[in-house]
Amino acid sequence: MSRNRVSFVCRECGHVEPKWLGRCPQCGQWNSLEERTQAAGGGGRGKGTSDTARGGRSTAEGQASIVRLSAVATDEHPRLPSGFDELDRVLGGGVTPGSSVLVGGEPGIGKSTLMLQCAGALAARGVLYVSGEESPHQIRRRADRIGVAGDRIQTLAGTGLSSVLHALESVKPAVCIVDSVQTLHDPEAGAVPGTVNQIRYCCYELADWARNHNTALFLVAHVTKEGVIAGPKVLEHMVDTVLYFEQSESDVRILRAVKNRFGATDEIGVFSMRERGLTQVSDPSSLFLVHRDGKLPAGVVAAPVYEGSRVLLVEIQALTVPAKGGVSRTFSDRIDSGRVSRVAAVLEKHAGIRFSDQDLYVNVAGGMRIAEVGVELPLAMALFSARTGRPLPEKATVTGELSLAGEVRPVPHLRRRVRAAHEFGFTHCFGPAAARDEAGGSENWTRISTVGECIAGLW
Repeated sequence: MSRNRVSFVCRECGHVEPKWLGRCPQCGQWNSLEERTQAAGGGGRGKGTSDTARGGRSTAEGQASIVRLSAVATDEHPRLPSGFDELDRVLGGGVTPGSSVLVGGEPGIGKSTLMLQCAGALAARGVLYVSGEESPHQIRRRADRIGVAGDRIQTLAGTGLSSVLHALESVKPAVCIVDSVQTLHDPEAGAVPGTVNQIRYCCYELADWARNHNTALFLVAHVTKEGVIAGPKVLEHMVDTVLYFEQSESDVRILRAVKNRFGATDEIGVFSMRERGLTQVSDPSSLFLVHRDGKLPAGVVAAPVYEGSRVLLVEIQALTVPAKGGVSRTFSDRIDSGRVSRVAAVLEKHAGIRFSDQDLYVNVAGGMRIAEVGVELPLAMALFSARTGRPLPEKATVTGELSLAGEVRPVPHLRRRVRAAHEFGFTHCFGPAAARDEAGGSENWTRISTVGECIAGLW
C-alpha cells in the first residue's frame, strides 16, 4: 500500500523542504513554506500522456543528440513590430519569434490594454489571446473602446493548461498572449491555481511549446504586496525577457526591462494612458521637469540623466527637517535610500554640513525611478540647498558621480547631457573636470573636481 508523501514548498522561491521551517533557507522569507501532498511514485506525467500531447519536447530527453556548435544552423528570423516604437525599444528592436516575455505590473496600470493593442498590431500574422480573468465579451468591449479590430485575433477564455496547449496546436499562432499566468491550472501540478508549482509548471510548458514552434509568447503577471512579480525567481529564470510596468504620479507609464536576452536592460519605454488606450511618448526629454512661473525654491535641482539610449531632464527635490526622537531617518522611494544616506555622509565630511540630526526626504518629480550614478552630484546639491535654504541659480544644472573622498567622477555620454540641457534653456552646467575632452570645450560647461568646488561655483 503506497503512502502519500508530504513536502513543504516555499511560495516565494519554490524551494522544497521535507519538514516545515519557520524561515525558508533559500530566499530568507518567514512563514512562506506551505504543505504539499504528492502520491508516492508521482511527480511525473500521468499514464498514457505523451510529451507531444502535453506540448512538451517531441524528442525524449534520453534520445537528445550531441551537436557541434559550429554545425548549428543560425537561421535569422526577423523581429516583429509590436505597434509601439517604445515597446520595440525596450525589447531590443521588436518581438523575437520563439521568445517568452513576462510583463508585470500593479493592477490597473495598463498591462492588458498594452497587450490587446499589440495583438491588434500583430493580428495579420496570427494572434491567440488567452484570458483567464475576462470573458470574450469583456475583451471585445475593451477592443472596441481602444479601436482594435478583432477580425484576426483568436480568443480563448479558460484556465486549463491542456485546453491552452490544444488551442495552440490547432491555431499555430505567431504570437500568443496569456493574461494572466497566475490563473493557469493543471491537475498534475496541484489543486490550487497561483501556487509556485502551478506557475512553474504552466510557464515551462507554454515557453517550451513557443520555443519549439517559433511563437512569441507574452505572459502577463500580477505583483505581490512587495511590488515584485509573484514567484519572481521561478518565472524570471524561465523566460527570456522580464518587463515591469511602473506608474508615475501622473498618467505616465514607464516600461522597464530587468532581464533581456535579446537586448539591453537599461532601456525604458514611456507611455501615456488616454481614453482610447495607451499612447507612446516619443520625446520624453522634458516630461519630468516642473515648469514654474516664479523663482526656484530651495532643495530643487535639475539633472540630465541617461536612461538607455537617450537623455532625460529630471527634477530632484530634497527636504531636511530636524529628526524626531534624536534618530535620523531617510525617506526616498525614487532614488535608493542607501545612496541618499551615503551622499549625505560625504557632504557632512567634506562640506561641513551636518545631516546626522536631520530627517531626509528625497523625491523625483513625475515619479521617475533613477538608478544611474550621474544623479549623485545633483542629489548632493539638492541636499545642500535644502539644508542651507539657498536655492540654486536660475538655468543651472548639475551631473556627475560622487566618490566617498568627495571627488566628482566622470559620467558616460557627457556631451549628450550638456547638449540636451542647453536645448531646454539651461545656460550653466556643472560637471566633472576629468571629462574635459568629451565636453568638447563648451563655454557653458563649468568643470569641477570636488564637491566643495561645485558648491563654490553654484553659490
